[in-house]
Amino acid sequence: MTMQALSDVRVLDLTHHIAGPYCTKMLADYGADVLKLERPGVGDVTRTMGPFPDDEPHPEKSGLFLHLNTNKRGITLDLKNATGRSIFLDLIKNIDVVIESFAPRTMPSLDLSYRTLEQINPRIILVSISNFGQTGPYRDYKASEMILHGIGGNLRNLGLPDREPNKYGTQIALRQAGLIATSATMAALFTRENNGQGEHVDVSIVETQAGTQDRRAPQIMTSQFVNQVFPRRVPGSALASGTLPCKDGYISLSGGGARFPKVLVMLDRSDLLEDPRFATPAARAAPENAEVFNQEILIPWLMQRTMEEAWALAQKARVLSGPIYTSEALVADRHFQDRGMWVDVDHPVAGTHTLPGRPIIMGETPWQLRRPAPLLGQHNEEVLQSHLGYDLQEISRLREMQII
Repeated sequence: MTMQALSDVRVLDLTHHIAGPYCTKMLADYGADVLKLERPGVGDVTRTMGPFPDDEPHPEKSGLFLHLNTNKRGITLDLKNATGRSIFLDLIKNIDVVIESFAPRTMPSLDLSYRTLEQINPRIILVSISNFGQTGPYRDYKASEMILHGIGGNLRNLGLPDREPNKYGTQIALRQAGLIATSATMAALFTRENNGQGEHVDVSIVETQAGTQDRRAPQIMTSQFVNQVFPRRVPGSALASGTLPCKDGYISLSGGGARFPKVLVMLDRSDLLEDPRFATPAARAAPENAEVFNQEILIPWLMQRTMEEAWALAQKARVLSGPIYTSEALVADRHFQDRGMWVDVDHPVAGTHTLPGRPIIMGETPWQLRRPAPLLGQHNEEVLQSHLGYDLQEISRLREMQII
């Protein structure tokens, strides 16, 4: 098997839900030996979250769990039990990184704070992912994706102008926080290569939103410099831009401003530059003229063409554009098929399913699918025997006591 970028990194994964598991998934997918620790008999909460095959819930068939946990090994361990805690402390002696996403009080309450861990392994890196960070007046507050997006993200500017704000679909804030936590973990590993010391990395999910360029940062700068806020726009009100219908679906176009002449080339209507409603940037900026162009010229043209046909003509005219794909169309797209974007995963319970493969291509240390997401406690015996020297009788006793 080809050497991977992180093959010599060992990670103990105490995370749950989405942000933390996405962080550890990125590390595992590029070679790190990630050992996922779950509660005995319960497991990660995402095991209860869909989608499920045939919409029938099963702890080993959650599509979300299967995606977030590829290439990880899995064990169960009760950290509230003294024996379970002792096993955990034995494990970290040979671990590079511990990543956790508990509430900030949890690790100290288990006597597993960074200070405790570094006394056992001075090179250990502890990455803590939480809603508001490990300090501050909000540190113990609970939060949802909507709350995090509203406080730190771009929620204020999303939705219809005459309605309440609305957020992007799915868990964008949590996944983005997971990616930033991955970067923070790598930075800590690089630093340790230089100084030989571990450290505690504090990742606040809400701050990953507030400080990100496509979230709140531009608004903060705009409010400081010109005392303005970004307005919410009515969908379809921008000239030759937005999500627009075509014959078999929708296409996204960005054809306003300096790009407008290219839209006219696409339409074979360059004569409209002589029309006083569209002849100057000021005229084209008028909402009534934009509506006339979209409703009476552009959309009728699109409705006569399929997504593929409209996209091909848009690309030929160099108009920023792209189809709005269904999941089926995305997986079938020839570009992603050609680049090997998708991978079929064989799971002992969930069967064969298609998942996104590598997010980036590394020429010499590539992404590999080494194993599917683990069954609950699948690697208990392997880890306890090979890493800690337990025999089968001792492991059986731990299982009877519900410690594993």
